Amino acid sequence: MARMKTINQDNLREHNLSIVMQTLLGHGSPLSRAQLAQKTGLTKAAMSLLTDMLIQAQVLQQMTPTSEPNSGFGRPATPLAFVPHRWAGIGLQINTDGYGYLILDISGTIVRSEWISKAMIDTDPATIFAELDRMVRPAEAFLKDEGYQLCGAGLALPGLVEGENKLLFARNLGWTDLDLSQFAVVRRLHAHAYNEANVAAIAQIPGFATVHDPDSDQLGPSDSFIFISTDVGIGGALVRDGHLEAGQHGFAGEIGHMQVDPHGVHCTCGRTGCLETLAGRRALVEAAGITTHEHSAERAFALDLISRWQQGDSQAAAAIYAGLNALTSVLASVVNVVDIDTIVLGGLWSELSGSLAPRLQAGIQDQIIGSASVKVRVLTSAVPEHSALVGAAQVGLRQFIDHPRQFLPQAERKAE
Repeated sequence: MARMKTINQDNLREHNLSIVMQTLLGHGSPLSRAQLAQKTGLTKAAMSLLTDMLIQAQVLQQMTPTSEPNSGFGRPATPLAFVPHRWAGIGLQINTDGYGYLILDISGTIVRSEWISKAMIDTDPATIFAELDRMVRPAEAFLKDEGYQLCGAGLALPGLVEGENKLLFARNLGWTDLDLSQFAVVRRLHAHAYNEANVAAIAQIPGFATVHDPDSDQLGPSDSFIFISTDVGIGGALVRDGHLEAGQHGFAGEIGHMQVDPHGVHCTCGRTGCLETLAGRRALVEAAGITTHEHSAERAFALDLISRWQQGDSQAAAAIYAGLNALTSVLASVVNVVDIDTIVLGGLWSELSGSLAPRLQAGIQDQIIGSASVKVRVLTSAVPEHSALVGAAQVGLRQFIDHPRQFLPQAERKAE
């Protein structure tokens, strides 16, 4: 018989600290101790202890008391909010069109970022990671000088990632079987690696690791959606009830390699007629006659594609509509399989979606089996630029939310 897991006082306290912070992040505005106790189900005594710890550790700050009395504490309610300019996460990314980093404050503010645009096909991994290391070091020094606590780091890559530090392959980079822990920047920052579509999806989840903005966020913290990442290739991710569903091996959402034409173009994965051979950025640029395979991954040619399409170029339009039809077919199948009715477009297709989103939405609606009762909606990414970088930084910050005791030892000793 399996031994039952037990939970000790320290584990319970960490869980409760995490719940308090998650509640504040998801609510999006300051809450009093009484309001937090009501929302979390914790006792007033426990909430006082937990919030005092977080205030002592400069995680939370007390705002101006409200005029309405707080009957639970017998005095005007004192709202609590996160301390700005104190807790940060770093996002790292290596993509098909460049590499860079981004630092994100728990308030959702981008503190600092840098991106190098570069065609990355068949680049040397050691060289790129060394350049990324050189780029990030001054940013780390900046955080220290400004009094920030670095909570963690995420690394976004355009390929299949196994565990936390094994890149199985990134075919659009020409990289295979990489132990990422061999690179100094990964070791120093204890960066956790993820497929770029997964962290780009995380960037769409309000309150995941930064404060939710109810006035601007198009999704709620507990919403479900299918995220589509459209770069040189096409990736996807599934979020259900506010949680990323990565699958048994972490590979869920690879819709770019769903076959739409068995007699189509040969794909880098070894199959023929995959979605990304029709709807990926490289495929669209080449089909529009803009440039050849050698240069088609460059961002400038994608912008040229959009410009030509907007100006009525027939070849660009033909390429885009062929890609749209393929994307519609695949997404209808995905909706049928996973039973999620909201689709969020990222990357190139989000830039094309102004007039195409209604057409895509209508096409999916017509093709799903539950069209009579399921109403599909197609949205564009709430983070239009470098969403994977933002998501990777949120993954870093989430280390603090999930494991607060690692960052609050002094406050815990005072509370005991």
